[in-house]
Amino acid sequence: MAEIVSFPDAARAEGGGLLTRSLRDGVLRLVLDNPPANVLSIALLEALMQELETAGAEPDVRVVVIASTGNVFSAGHDLKELTAHRADEDQGAGFFEKTFRLCADLMLKIAHLPKPVIAEIDGLATAAGCQLAASCDLAICTDSSTFCTPGVNIGLFCSTPMVAVSRAAHRKQAMEMLLTGETIDASTAKDFGLVNRIVPKQYLAQVVSKYAAVIASKSPLILRIGKEAFNRQLELPVEAAYDYTAKVMVENMLTQDAQEGIGAFLGKRMPEWKGE
Repeated sequence: MAEIVSFPDAARAEGGGLLTRSLRDGVLRLVLDNPPANVLSIALLEALMQELETAGAEPDVRVVVIASTGNVFSAGHDLKELTAHRADEDQGAGFFEKTFRLCADLMLKIAHLPKPVIAEIDGLATAAGCQLAASCDLAICTDSSTFCTPGVNIGLFCSTPMVAVSRAAHRKQAMEMLLTGETIDASTAKDFGLVNRIVPKQYLAQVVSKYAAVIASKSPLILRIGKEAFNRQLELPVEAAYDYTAKVMVENMLTQDAQEGIGAFLGKRMPEWKGE
């Protein structure tokens, strides 16, 4: 039975947003439900952070899926919420810092979460919404989805979205998105490296569920080791990366799950993971 949790209406009334969660067979679905644009308000950012904190420590969660309702995956930060704070004594500087720091912390939480995170994208992913999609370990979108980093068009360069986008897309293609602010279609996003797969709208949830189920069937310990090693080795020169990953392989081989997995493979049976 899936568990559904809606965050308080009070948070929404404050410009916050709404997030629902469901957990089934090791897959936690977090659905942005803040129509019409699923803006990443302070309240929604905090709700996502809270859920990811919990998911990281919850043994029943093997994989996290971030999805949305409506025709927009996420339009990014709530510009009305930000603009309202220009009336503050500091002209909004404190609130702006809080917003962008919280958003950065959320993206880092996704990167450091010891469990894979899949973005399920149906519709427009723009600015910080594009950043959210790019920050996830995998991204699967519908053939009608679109992506952009349009800050340059409104005098606010997408500097924080740039961090995730430039690490997912190729360098010159990321710069193309950032400098032009133009919207790209799903096919171009796949060519750029922002998404893994493009599927018809009616099959999106089915395909994401299949990926999530396959990943959830693996050893949670090995997934944690692998995700951490993947991200760390990318930051190293190639020689240091091999030195580091060789040590990781040795540590991995010494785990009970590696012993079980190799034994199951040689014995032609299904492994029974212990997470040790």
